Amino acid sequence: MEEREDLKSILAFLPVVARSWNLFWPSQVVETLKDLARGPQHSGVNSGEVLFAAISDLRRSLSLSSSFHPLTPCAADGYALFFDEIMPREESGKWFGEVVPALANLLLRLPSLLQVHYQNADNGLNTALRLLDSQQPGLVFLSQELISALLGCSLFCLFPVIDRSAKHLPTINFDHLFDALYDSYNQKQESKIWCIIHYFEKITSRMPTGFVSFERKVLPVEQTPLRISYPKAEFWSNSVIPLCRFEVHRSGLIEDQSSGALEVDFANKYIGGGALHRGCVQEEIRFMINPELIASMLFMPSMADNEAIEIVGAERFSNYTGYASSFRFSGDYVDERDADSLGRRKTRIIAIDALCSPGMKQYKQELLLRETNKAFCGFLHLSKYQEYSRLVQENERLNRDSAMIQSLDYVDDIGIATGNWGCGAFGGDPEVKAIVQWLAASQARRPFISYYTFGMKALENLDQVSRWIQLHQWTVGDLWDLLVDYSLQRLKGETNDGFFTWLLPSLLASDTEMLDLPDD
Repeated sequence: MEEREDLKSILAFLPVVARSWNLFWPSQVVETLKDLARGPQHSGVNSGEVLFAAISDLRRSLSLSSSFHPLTPCAADGYALFFDEIMPREESGKWFGEVVPALANLLLRLPSLLQVHYQNADNGLNTALRLLDSQQPGLVFLSQELISALLGCSLFCLFPVIDRSAKHLPTINFDHLFDALYDSYNQKQESKIWCIIHYFEKITSRMPTGFVSFERKVLPVEQTPLRISYPKAEFWSNSVIPLCRFEVHRSGLIEDQSSGALEVDFANKYIGGGALHRGCVQEEIRFMINPELIASMLFMPSMADNEAIEIVGAERFSNYTGYASSFRFSGDYVDERDADSLGRRKTRIIAIDALCSPGMKQYKQELLLRETNKAFCGFLHLSKYQEYSRLVQENERLNRDSAMIQSLDYVDDIGIATGNWGCGAFGGDPEVKAIVQWLAASQARRPFISYYTFGMKALENLDQVSRWIQLHQWTVGDLWDLLVDYSLQRLKGETNDGFFTWLLPSLLASDTEMLDLPDD
């Protein structure tokens, strides 16, 4: 078993041991987990304080010494605070009497779950759990049951951490999550933990039986005939692809869309961002209400400029209200989305990381290109797009006739659900970012964008502007060239207007119908 290249790449980051063809726990770990599985009357684990002592015993049995695999200073206090003071007594009784024993039984089965996983992955496709390193496109396909066991290891802080930073891997153990609760208590941090606890309560009462896929998508930097690669500015300027439909939603949330669209995660380059720390904005909230997303943090190193991460099938378990400091767990969520033929829920999430605090540099062409290509990488369905590109390149007439190009089918019927990507805390220009995503979705042959403005004032005219542009049937190249012209003027200090304000007067000079649009 340990000779498998896929397993060898991830084994140092797993808590289990490999020998010959078998994966197993050290004997002392097995004994401790068996004690926990027999319940608090046998194990004595009936409080957060004692639970953390058991976690420490497990870690010692795995040789996770404090010097090489340290936990955060206040982690023990955080576990005690949550389970002994915050959690109501009745729920605490159920947690220690039912959930912890069930989790211990689940962890006892982790080695066999992994072995079955690797056996099933021998299907001609490389979908096994492995380190999906930077610039290595690939797919990992995990059962929800295996994910629940891996997240149980996160709760018990059993993952080795010594080499994770060297591989540019994010946090995976939950010690930071509980440490932050104790170190500077606030309700949003408590609510994040409630989402995780609720997940464990649900999966230990009824284990889900589906699957989740995790894909690293890469736009190769090297140019290859008939294969899409990292585009240059000329690619965008010369594009005659028509802009896709643009729908503006002034209320609602991306995760509540019902059109089957690809849902954008406003990601950190380290997938998950501050989900397991103090963060509580769009990406972190999504990882709390769909905790299976956290599994990606085990084996997905940070994203480069030409990469994105797509996750299909993650189940939602929690409801919530608020955002950032006002975020609150608000109970159970029953995920009723259908499953596809592979057993994955039809929840498609694409993680793309925007530039952080770019300031005026965001108007430089190379950074406009970076953002547009980043979104393009995420929105692209590579295999279907390459077939589409082949048809275009094999028929020269299509390159001259935009009507013929428009008549070609979209790559599929899956659109994009997004919003103010790279804005807010990341400091991006919301008008520019909206246009960038429209360009990328259109070029990727997505049929539509559903754009959620979250009430942002800078986008109050987005609906009018997008409808006007659609009415005049602009291409990707048309809109890209105007965005570049505007950005150059911003850099030179020739305008301080937002893109929409700059765009409309320039169009008014040649078109008196400017915003005289009929209501839908």
